[in-house]
Amino acid sequence: MLMAGHLSPMRRNWDIFCSVVDNFGDIGVCWRLARRLSAGLGQEVRLWVDDLVSFKRLTGDVDASLAVQHIDGIEVRHWVDPFPDVAPAQTVVEGFGVRLPEHFIEAMAKMSPAPIWINLEYLSAETWVDEHHCLPSPHPRLPLTKYFFFPGFSSATGGVLIEDNLFSQRDAQQADPAGARRFRHEIGIAGDDEPRTWISLFCYGAAALPSLVEAWAADPSGVCCVVAEGYAQAQMEEIAGRKLRPGMPVEIGNLTVHAIPFLPLEQYDRLLWSCDLNFVRGEDSFVRAQLAARPLIWQAYPQEDEAHLVKTAAFRERYVQALPVADAGAYAAVFDAWNRQDRECGTAWPEFARRLPAFQANAGQWAAKLAGNGDLAANLVRFCEDRLK
Repeated sequence: MLMAGHLSPMRRNWDIFCSVVDNFGDIGVCWRLARRLSAGLGQEVRLWVDDLVSFKRLTGDVDASLAVQHIDGIEVRHWVDPFPDVAPAQTVVEGFGVRLPEHFIEAMAKMSPAPIWINLEYLSAETWVDEHHCLPSPHPRLPLTKYFFFPGFSSATGGVLIEDNLFSQRDAQQADPAGARRFRHEIGIAGDDEPRTWISLFCYGAAALPSLVEAWAADPSGVCCVVAEGYAQAQMEEIAGRKLRPGMPVEIGNLTVHAIPFLPLEQYDRLLWSCDLNFVRGEDSFVRAQLAARPLIWQAYPQEDEAHLVKTAAFRERYVQALPVADAGAYAAVFDAWNRQDRECGTAWPEFARRLPAFQANAGQWAAKLAGNGDLAANLVRFCEDRLK
């Protein structure tokens, strides 16, 4: 798998379709992909989005009232019904199995050559992904073939999205503690001169959170928790018994809680880089936390049949593979309890906190390993070029 720097692709046009399901994860991934293809790989991209209001929160350049607009060289279309009569691009990407308009598919079938049709799948660490990556699926009645493109954690998958300059920007900030403090001040966090363990919290509702808050409040080294707007803030307010507002930290024992406004994508990356531990959820924040080279706790979207625990266990097993057994066990104790909604999760915190330096070293090695698998956008372009030869 190749990074963009090793690839000089022909300029082709792309349609990317995104239906915003969980507010930010789907559009976060699709927008990053569109920008990588356009700015990083010289492709012509048209992005279809059904929820421009959510999209606007990720990038303030979006005007939610416009049906068509151009942002960073990308044509952004509001995906509405009825769908307009437009010629499909040479490559069509459906984000996470979204259903394309039927007459658009029929228009694809009339083209010669037919477009390369990609279903960009959800990220998974499960081993079956390696075997299913790029498998074809012929349409039952039209002369079209869809290919399943899986992000993943091995060279047998599509990898993850990694911008060309991401690691150099990250390393520059992490090598400059004063710069990290300046960034925190920019987003409304003040009074952070004392050495503390910095934690960012972005999660779905978590039954394990009260126990962790209790453990953080008792941590003698002190903890600062930066709480994202949404589920995390609402639950932390319930625990603290008061409203959280940006610029007004709340003290709970040795824990200081900082509420922050919703951050655009680039600022959220910088927040992840500036923390010692990041709690993340879903898809986009999960990937960005890994690339931040900081320890992370991932929360998959909870499912009634607990199928999400299979996904989280598969990732955790890969992520701690290089750690000594004792370190891996301490990491798993918090990671698994968090995803099992264990109300005693906080009891595992002291041992976890003691081993944070080991987790930090592992996080750096893990990010480098992901880079070795290549950038997903470059891998996708290479796959499509091979199909068009």
